[in-house]
Amino acid sequence: MYRFFIDESQVNGNFIEITGEDVNHIKNVLRMKKGEQVLLSNRRGMEYECELETMDGNSILAKITDIHGVESELNERIVLFQGLPKGDKMEMVIQKAVELGASEIVPVKMKRCVVKLDEKKAKKKLERWNAIALGAAKQSKRGVVPTVSEVLTFQEAVQKARSLSAVLVPYEAAEGMEHSRKVIRDTKGSESVGVFIGPEGGFEPGEIEELRQAGGKVLSLGRRILRTETAGMAVLSVLMFELEE
Repeated sequence: MYRFFIDESQVNGNFIEITGEDVNHIKNVLRMKKGEQVLLSNRRGMEYECELETMDGNSILAKITDIHGVESELNERIVLFQGLPKGDKMEMVIQKAVELGASEIVPVKMKRCVVKLDEKKAKKKLERWNAIALGAAKQSKRGVVPTVSEVLTFQEAVQKARSLSAVLVPYEAAEGMEHSRKVIRDTKGSESVGVFIGPEGGFEPGEIEELRQAGGKVLSLGRRILRTETAGMAVLSVLMFELEE
């Protein structure tokens, strides 16, 4: 069953009005017909099972047949703090992070980041990144649409991470894998988990120390050095395996 996202304002009694780009997608791309079923999510964990009722003009009216919570979401909220990578790597990071269950992606300016974004470029990038998050949420049948925040400085990111229940920091100079396994296992049941990933050049030692002081748990991902666009996916995959009910 196809899933689309709506605003709660589109719900009117037993019906939901589908508008915007989804109308063209349903009618002309998927070629759906009256009577077919869709899932409509309000982006906050509520899901409506609906039957397409009328498909005239620039909107579609769907009749609600069932309402339930979204089973595709993890109990824990995962925030990925990604050091800004070069080129278009951030787009892939966002897409895969959404597929793997991240609730929020935070681009972070770190000392070894090569990319420099002025305000105008950052605004355009942010629009593009959130569009990618929306597309990935639809494709992976997420119940919520993860957000990509504005680019933060490292100090701003550390301050944001202080409000999270647990913070994981993959680092090549960390202890062995048994320590890493324990750190990962201990995140189960946490309300929220942050994951910090360095840029291509990695973390500065001072940044690691700041994260330690903020409660970050430094861990190893093994003997191999992973690219910045791979490291976050590795951590999220392990977390998904450990936290999935």
